Amino acid sequence: MLFDRIVRPSLYRLAYHDPEVAHERTVALLGRLGSAVAAVAPLYRTDDPVTVLGMRFPHRVGLAAGMDKNGRALAAWPALGFGFVEVGTVTRHPQPGNPKPRLFSLPASDAVLNRMGFNNDGAAALAERLATDGKPPVPLGISIGKSKVTPLAEAVEDYRWSLRILHPYADYFAINVSSPNTPGLRALQDRTALAELLAELRATGAELGGDTPLLVKVAPDLTDHALAELLEVCLDHGVAGIIATNTTLARTGVDPAEAALATEAGGLSGRPLTPRSVEVVRFVHEQTGGRLPIIGVGGILGPDDARRMLDAGASLVQLYTGFALHGPGLVRRVSRGIAGRPC
Repeated sequence: MLFDRIVRPSLYRLAYHDPEVAHERTVALLGRLGSAVAAVAPLYRTDDPVTVLGMRFPHRVGLAAGMDKNGRALAAWPALGFGFVEVGTVTRHPQPGNPKPRLFSLPASDAVLNRMGFNNDGAAALAERLATDGKPPVPLGISIGKSKVTPLAEAVEDYRWSLRILHPYADYFAINVSSPNTPGLRALQDRTALAELLAELRATGAELGGDTPLLVKVAPDLTDHALAELLEVCLDHGVAGIIATNTTLARTGVDPAEAALATEAGGLSGRPLTPRSVEVVRFVHEQTGGRLPIIGVGGILGPDDARRMLDAGASLVQLYTGFALHGPGLVRRVSRGIAGRPC
């Protein structure tokens, strides 16, 4: 197949070459081959429609934020089998992110460690691309975050600016307050800061004449008490759902052979994150009585992982590290493996 012949050699040498170079080349190639990749879409498509967040999804498996920050390959992702796509995280100001190296593959652990730091072309550039190229034929989520140059005290306006300019294009917004790679960002998960941010974003959405769902992406490293407080704020301010979880600062589950590499700063994703992500999804579901739809993400490397997410209370799931390490066949296996399960 086209992907296996052309794209796979670039993407799946992560264990042996510079992971970030492989990632960038792959997204660029998918962007150029968008229409050609779309021609093989029937080979990957799974039909298992569900309604979540007030919108119809062709099935429950989506692409997580981080893979295509700038929306360069929007035609390709649905063709590779994804039922929805989340781009970003984008920020108000374009920024290069943290110094390199900042992306590390841990193949023995089935994991990736990153400290990218929201490297992206900026919200305006993404809006321009969407205006020119159009949206994908599946629901589009846009993850927004705080610019590194913006003081924490001015974070609300940073998020509002990005929401305004991207509002015409998003089917939902993911509010990223949980990345470990932007200094101070996780402080926005605290009760007072989060309440102010969500109140202003809801008001901004109303001013724009729409009610685009807002989802909050949470860290797996929160205590139960802190997470319960966050959920209370989300319910009080009309948040539409939760994305659980972002990457973790913990290093539990890393293969001993990769322990030295795992001492690098940054957030860990992949297999070591699986148990905690499922645990957080279950806590969110139980704490809210199922009132907040959950997108489960973190350590989904096969259908069994996705089933555990759904059993814990997730309505949708997202792939990132599993897809990066194992290819588009994972999308098909997972989507077909959970097809027909109650929503």
